[in-house]
Amino acid sequence: MKKILILSVNPKNTDQLRLDEEVREIQIALKLATHRAGFEIVTQSALRVEDLRRALLEHQPTIVHFCGHGAGSHGLVLENNSGQMQLVSTESLARLFKSFQEDIECVLLNACYSETQAVAIHQHIDCVIGMNKPIGDKAAIKFAVGFYDALGAGKSYEAGFELGCASLDLEGIAESETPIIKIRRRRNPTEPQANVTHTDSVKSLSEDDMSQSKGWQNRAVSVGGSVTGSAITTGDSNITSVQYQVASLPAPESVDIRAELNALREILEKLESSDRRKIDNAFADVEEELNKPQPDKNEVGKALERAFDYAKKAEGFVSLIGKITPHLTKTVAWLGVNWHKLLGIMG
Repeated sequence: MKKILILSVNPKNTDQLRLDEEVREIQIALKLATHRAGFEIVTQSALRVEDLRRALLEHQPTIVHFCGHGAGSHGLVLENNSGQMQLVSTESLARLFKSFQEDIECVLLNACYSETQAVAIHQHIDCVIGMNKPIGDKAAIKFAVGFYDALGAGKSYEAGFELGCASLDLEGIAESETPIIKIRRRRNPTEPQANVTHTDSVKSLSEDDMSQSKGWQNRAVSVGGSVTGSAITTGDSNITSVQYQVASLPAPESVDIRAELNALREILEKLESSDRRKIDNAFADVEEELNKPQPDKNEVGKALERAFDYAKKAEGFVSLIGKITPHLTKTVAWLGVNWHKLLGIMG
């Protein structure tokens, strides 16, 4: 079940909004929905700064819906203990939502000029919707109803966003370009991990070998393949045998970069890693960059490097190097000479 936490804030010294109507219309939309049993709505009004933190902790929502006033780069409007306006900065909101990134899937900021906060929160939350300019009461309500109508019918967050915007057009409200969405498409982190069989290419030491460590026995590790980079040997009297071969790179224009990156992502998904979400975030950033008219290859390289930095920490990574090598080689060819260092991952 997805829990929706609706937070409404309208301090005494701000223009009065039809927030009660917005909450009521959302409740009606989900009450009439085909999949209404899959949603629970919790509401909280007159939200103070400390109430925000406590509400997230208490309810652990899947969706957070904020309706009220926004102040652009200055933040969102909450209340103080006297019911007067109190601004909460963009940076503090982003930091707060970072602590709930494992639970919250979507944040909807139904407030004027909330795009700045949406971008900041999107660093940690997969789907965030904000407004790039002022939005009227009627438009805010119609957008919200269209969005939750779609979710109640089993549609995705992105489909809900599109239906919300379409609802404004259908009503003849000239504000359909006001809502903006920041979204990553990824596997649900709560999905059970597939069973993985690890076959390490590095030979394990026997118990007898281990028992002789008192006599400073050599522990030999042999690493092969098409790699570049260097080897670091640590410990006492270790021997490391490394066979290097020149990595042959294809022509950049011959590389289907999307196919190669998708293949790398699928391979790394087999890892059982405590940094799974960070790896997924890095690949989501790769996809977001590739969707731009002119992707920045350096940004793609940085995100990919970040993904592998986390993946290398996982048990079983070495066993996947053989599968990673051909796809990473082609990817590096597309990225260019500045990213040849990524080939060192295979060493």
